[in-house]
Parts: sequence; C-alpha cells; structure tokens
Amino acid sequence: MSDKKFILKVGKKGEIYTTAELRKLANIEPGGEVIAVVSGRKIILSPKPSALSLLKKPYLTPPISIEEIKENRKEVAKWLKER
Repeated sequence: MSDKKFILKVGKKGEIYTTAELRKLANIEPGGEVIAVVSGRKIILSPKPSALSLLKKPYLTPPISIEEIKENRKEVAKWLKER
C-alpha cells in the first residue's frame, strides 16, 4: 500500500483535526488514544491499543484452564511456605 498524504487543520490552541478517512486508515477510534513519536521534525501517530482490542487479539499461547490455575496456586503457596 502506498503512502497517502493528508492536509490537516491546526486549531487556535494547537489541536490537530483529522479526517474520518485518516482515522479509518490508521485504525484510530473516536475516544481512543494515540501514541505520538517525534522524529526530527516529523510526528508519527499510531493508535494506542485499548484493553478491549488487546483482549480480541488471538492468543499467542492457548488459554490456561481452571485446573492449571489451581495447581499453579498450590505450587506457589507451597513455595512461599518453604521460604
């Protein structure tokens, strides 16, 4: 995909107004947050992932079962008692 340029307005207090197309292309959601990185005279904006968006991502490892959680808690409790 080729780079697309946008001309944005800057408000009186320094607010930068984006367009719906830019937000859609960059996956920036209304009410969300962005991460700004300054590189020389450039500002690079990227969406900050929300907790909900992170929960929707596929697992890197399979989810742990309740039984595995209980077993891990027993092992940790035993380890703590031995200390």
